[in-house]
Amino acid sequence: MPEEVLTAEQVADELKVNIRRVYKWIQDGELLATDLGSPARPNYRISRSDLEDFKRRRRTNQRLQDDKDS
Repeated sequence: MPEEVLTAEQVADELKVNIRRVYKWIQDGELLATDLGSPARPNYRISRSDLEDFKRRRRTNQRLQDDKDS
């Protein structure tokens, strides 16, 4: 079964954030995405597994643990 793929807009809706925040996460390399658009007009797609990984890394408890390990 193929993996679910989401648009940046769907990610923003699911996380209840502004679409600009999703674009920033992508541009900063925090959220992996595939750009199907042009340099002037990006058209991002995010796999469900990449979104779940992003959410796992952003969990407060996980971030605190990572800081302790550093």
